[in-house]
Amino acid sequence: MDYCKIGSSRIDGLWELQKLYKAEIGENEPTTEDKARLAEAIEKGEILFFGASDGDSLIGCCSVAKGFSTFDYRPSGVFEDFYIRPEYRHRGVARELGRYAYRESGVSSMTVGCADCDAPMYAALGFTVPLGNLLAFE
Repeated sequence: MDYCKIGSSRIDGLWELQKLYKAEIGENEPTTEDKARLAEAIEKGEILFFGASDGDSLIGCCSVAKGFSTFDYRPSGVFEDFYIRPEYRHRGVARELGRYAYRESGVSSMTVGCADCDAPMYAALGFTVPLGNLLAFE
């Protein structure tokens, strides 16, 4: 298994994973306009995507949206868009991809917001420090 940063040149492979991810979590399929906005955000460095590949096939992805934390006055990141093709699950790919994303993103801290039912999965990936509640602004 190979791990890499996904640039806009691999948008088609990433886009296939994005559609599978959205379908699995019950969200609407993203549009071609969404794909263009995503490619632009990647190109501008507004979001970092990382992937796991088996040969030429991209089989998993995640993103890190960078910010800045006054907790330690260093870059922080939010882990999102996490998806591994079902046939590659339970092989350690997810854990390695998460570690790779953390190392390569250059953040000093990385958080994830998730549903209660997903908390054990993210804990298995290394997200073990509880930080209270995550709320979204309406």
